[in-house]
Amino acid sequence: MKRYLLSALLLTLACSAIADEVPFNQAKFDQAKAAGQPVVVYFHADWCPTCRVQQPIVARLAAEPQLKAVTIFEADFDTETALEKTLKVGQQSTFVVFKHGQEVSRSTGQTQEPVIRATLQKAL
Repeated sequence: MKRYLLSALLLTLACSAIADEVPFNQAKFDQAKAAGQPVVVYFHADWCPTCRVQQPIVARLAAEPQLKAVTIFEADFDTETALEKTLKVGQQSTFVVFKHGQEVSRSTGQTQEPVIRATLQKAL
C-alpha cells in the first residue's frame, strides 16, 4: 500500500512539474506575449459546470510533451474583470490563444478533449 501511495504521489508531482498551467499574472502574461511565447488564457470559474468538465482535460493536455511549450494562464472569471474587458471575453470557459504575441484563436464552452487540444495547439 505504501508503495502504491508513493508511486501515486510521484506521478502527481511529475505531472505538475511538466504542466505549465499557472494562475493569471498580468506582468507574466505581458512578458510572455512580448517575448512571442505560445500563451493561452483560460477563463475559469469554480461555480461553472462547463469549467469543471474542462479543468481535468486542460490539466491532462498541459502535461503532454507536445504542449509543454504553451503557458496556460488560468484567469478567474469572477475577479479578472479588467482582463475580460481588454480581451473582450464575456463568458467563463473561454480560451484565448496567442501566438507570437497576437491572438490567433478563441473558443468558448468546448468540453471535448480533441477540440480543446486543437485550440491549445494553435498557440504553437
